Amino acid sequence: MSKPPKALLRPPIEHQPELIKKWWTQHHKPWTHGTRMISYAFLGTIGIGTGIGYTLHHMPLPSLLVAPSQILSQDGQVIGQLSDQSARMEVPLSDIPLALQEATIAVEDASFYHHRGLNFKGIGRALLADLSARHIVQGGSTITQQLAKNLFLSSDRTLWRKLQEALYAVDLEWHYSKQKILTDYLNVIYYGDGATGVEAAAELYFGKSVTQLDLAQCTLLAGLPKGPSIYSPFIDEVAAKERQKQVLQAMVRAGYLTQRAAHAAFIAPLHFAHRTHEQVFAPYFMDAAATAAQDTLHVQKGAFYRGGLSIRSTLDIPLQKALDQAISRDMPATSGLQVAAIVMDPTTGAIKAYTGGKNYTASPYDRVHAMRQPGSVFKPFVYTAALDNGYTVAMHMKSAPTTFHYDGTRAYTVHNFAEDYSYGQIDMKQAIAHSDNIFAVSTNLHVGPKRVIDVANRFGLPDNMHPYPSLALGVFPVSAYELARAYAVFANGGYLVQPHYFTAITDPTGHYLARATPSKLLVESPVTCYIMTDMLQSVMQPGGTGYRVKHMIPGTVAAKTGTTDTDAWIVGYTPHTVCAVWVGYDHMRPINSVESHIAAPIFASVMKAAFAENPQGSFIQPTGVSKVGIDPQTGQRATSQCPIVEQDFFAAHTEPLSSCMLHPEPTIGIGQRMQQMIQSFWHLIGR
Repeated sequence: MSKPPKALLRPPIEHQPELIKKWWTQHHKPWTHGTRMISYAFLGTIGIGTGIGYTLHHMPLPSLLVAPSQILSQDGQVIGQLSDQSARMEVPLSDIPLALQEATIAVEDASFYHHRGLNFKGIGRALLADLSARHIVQGGSTITQQLAKNLFLSSDRTLWRKLQEALYAVDLEWHYSKQKILTDYLNVIYYGDGATGVEAAAELYFGKSVTQLDLAQCTLLAGLPKGPSIYSPFIDEVAAKERQKQVLQAMVRAGYLTQRAAHAAFIAPLHFAHRTHEQVFAPYFMDAAATAAQDTLHVQKGAFYRGGLSIRSTLDIPLQKALDQAISRDMPATSGLQVAAIVMDPTTGAIKAYTGGKNYTASPYDRVHAMRQPGSVFKPFVYTAALDNGYTVAMHMKSAPTTFHYDGTRAYTVHNFAEDYSYGQIDMKQAIAHSDNIFAVSTNLHVGPKRVIDVANRFGLPDNMHPYPSLALGVFPVSAYELARAYAVFANGGYLVQPHYFTAITDPTGHYLARATPSKLLVESPVTCYIMTDMLQSVMQPGGTGYRVKHMIPGTVAAKTGTTDTDAWIVGYTPHTVCAVWVGYDHMRPINSVESHIAAPIFASVMKAAFAENPQGSFIQPTGVSKVGIDPQTGQRATSQCPIVEQDFFAAHTEPLSSCMLHPEPTIGIGQRMQQMIQSFWHLIGR
């Protein structure tokens, strides 16, 4: 095996033209006109970069931090550390097998010991590909550039970011030896599944220290940084072995191995450690919050996890515990049935509790962002469109199996769940409480599906919907995250707020690196939101689809349930808490009647905890809303003779004008009417 040459010393600035001339003499070949023009542009960029680089070398480089970053709850309690094991596992180069060093150099940067941070051949090759594609498609990065990217830069694939990467790489080479650069690279590069650095990777994949790795194990690890999620043996062992073969062949080409030794290493059996995860509180939230914070800072995962940062999150520990306990209680442990839930403050967008599944160790996949059919939880957006276009809660339709005709010749037959119909006239509030499909589809067609889609898009739901009659029944996929954000609009009186996982990020000295500045946009009338909220409260009242869990919640809640063949939902809110819960199987397996009823008790447990923690208040009636007693049979103003009076809310000047014709006031004679008038007069005088 070859030995690395001595680390190159930083060249004096006055000698750089000589180095460029020497490189030109060695590598120059006749170019075509097109290549020459591209090269002029490239060299111009390098010229500018050299000037900036000369300035950069006078600036101190940030030190490599090894303290684990941590995530705090909303009240400042530490809920977990990021990549704690990798932060305490930095190893010197002398403890890293030479085979792993050589394998890494061979596959990542064969000319590592012969460049000063930049590989001009690789850059030129990548530049031609990038210019041809008109965006970044190839890397061409050296080990030094990759280290610079991991320490100081984001993962954005832009020309400016690549230029910054090159400048930092040159500065690293000016300040540090090749051994130091390789050591830092092997300790900060990401190997997948939370393992940053070779020691953490060795422990994760093979259950041993990096000092104990053999050639086969070293070559498998060396292939992971290019694509940890692609080549991880925990995910795809075949792909991992194919990548190992590429590493071994690179070592043969570099002269580190003979072909026979490479073949022997390839066929050597590999025994992987059992994949384990430490018990972490709110692990799905931890992942989501860490990703959001990292994206905000625009830094690489390794630098972020090892930066000693403090992320003050929005997590509410009592609410998270209530959610976790409800899932443990209600979700079958041995079944493949899964769950996703998100709880947030509808006014601020702060995410208070969160889970992407029932068992993070078994499946870290975050289902809060999974796209599933919403079913009937989509119906409020249909009725919002109706209210926006002049319809009221008093509109009546017959609940019975119905065939709708549209587009001239097409027909669409609609049934209710379990063939449950009233076979009589119902109003909008009753349709919401009973989740009547006929009323929803009819409303969709009367209002116009395009108007319904417009409302859904304003509320932050995805632009994947088509103007079909079935739109009203929630056939177009959305996520729990999107539904929670959309229902928050009803809860806060018309504002679309941006959900967020943290309020601030500070460095080890307490300096603020970022603060949350969630956006807020008025997308709906407060009047419409209040009327919708009143109707959604009927879901939790006798006869409503959510009434069976109302006894668990000590206060007023507006909500909507939804069920498809493969999904069970409930989304609801108070003035201060909105919660979306989904239950189903990952692979669209149908759910049974028992499984379809699991989401509601989980929701109720969270809401019970919310009421126990803070008074949830009441929904404030905005101006422009009037309350009128209505006969639910006719949708007309109730009289003193109506056996049932429903108190409904209307936008001003849209109230029913006529009195109930089924139950008219009794006819009275002129004498009785005069007597009533006199009594009213004396009553006024007495006041």
